[in-house]
Amino acid sequence: MSLNTADKVFLIIGILDFGGLLVWIGVVLHMAYTRMDFLLELFKNSPGVMDLSSIKHGGPLGKLVVIGSISGYVTFSRFYVQRGGVNAEDVKNLPDSIRRKLVVLQGVGIVLLLVMLGIAAVVKLGLV
Repeated sequence: MSLNTADKVFLIIGILDFGGLLVWIGVVLHMAYTRMDFLLELFKNSPGVMDLSSIKHGGPLGKLVVIGSISGYVTFSRFYVQRGGVNAEDVKNLPDSIRRKLVVLQGVGIVLLLVMLGIAAVVKLGLV
């Protein structure tokens, strides 16, 4: 069975996206196991983060949820500050290097998820 060019491109995009998601999960888990307590200490005045702090004992998935939520709080801080989910001072006191890492993690995660959803839509519509 041979693949035409469109199928090859589609396959390559899918493999790269899936691999990217695996790497992303690995990076998030590494951050969770090395920086979790530091981040929770920085966000001690933020009710949204403190509500999640008990999930950190839920194994790798719990740690993934906590770091993903914190990166969402940092990336979309204006939205969460207005709604009381995160304290503005906690976000302001976050070191720039950690802030950049969290924002990049959130952005890359969103892009990879959108690519995966786009692939699923293409398959569902029968375009490939």
